[in-house]
Amino acid sequence: MQIQYFSAASQVNWARSLFLTLALTAGGFGWQADRARAASPDTAPVPIKAALTQIDAAANNRDLQTVLQFYSENFTNTDGLTRQSLADALTALWKRYPKLTYRTEIKSWKADGNGFMVETVTTITGIQRADGKEMALTATLRAQQRVEGNKIVRQEILAERSQLTSGAKPPTVQIILPEQVTVGQAYNFDAIVKEPLGDGVLLGTAIEEPVRASNYLVTSPAELEILSAGGIYKTGRAPNTPESRWISAVLVREDGMVIITQRLRVVPK
Repeated sequence: MQIQYFSAASQVNWARSLFLTLALTAGGFGWQADRARAASPDTAPVPIKAALTQIDAAANNRDLQTVLQFYSENFTNTDGLTRQSLADALTALWKRYPKLTYRTEIKSWKADGNGFMVETVTTITGIQRADGKEMALTATLRAQQRVEGNKIVRQEILAERSQLTSGAKPPTVQIILPEQVTVGQAYNFDAIVKEPLGDGVLLGTAIEEPVRASNYLVTSPAELEILSAGGIYKTGRAPNTPESRWISAVLVREDGMVIITQRLRVVPK
């Protein structure tokens, strides 16, 4: 059985693209007064917190130009995203998901040379309606940004998880996957359905995709298999180069579907 679904790449990009609009800005928001401190969230200056609200509002209103003004012309991130590809991704994203809600929290921030390093966690929710069906998306992302002046110049995604559901009763799933492995290391990926199967049929599959900007907003086919064990239980092996992966579980039954994607960071030994 084959279905079309928003692939791990597209789900993660949806969340990541939104996340990028929430990355903190410095300089023009009063960071200089606190430059000497490696600070906790509680010590973040009021202007920074106010800036987050402004960026949130711009993203909610799909105001692309306001969002982009917070990014350096030379902006990059560890997935290969640039300022232009960010703009392209947001344009496609907002067409697909016209209404989004998200909240960003500062986890830590500190001075770093002529700029700042800021770690944030963003939670995003949205609904897509297509062909008479409604699909709900929830994503959580943790990332670190380098900010110079009032522009974001570089970003690294540290962790992420997205979940896409549809139907009256999508399966409740527990995911077991390490956040990070070394190159060539074996790892387990389990997606355990919490509800008993009863007489119903559970279909599903696991998908692994490389983390690349070129995979953003890509729709991929999924070959589903009948699952008799109440979930997906796989053993994988990290690539021999430090290239992170999106790992997805697709689980379908007659009353609902869920697709869960998590990032697996692959680091050198």
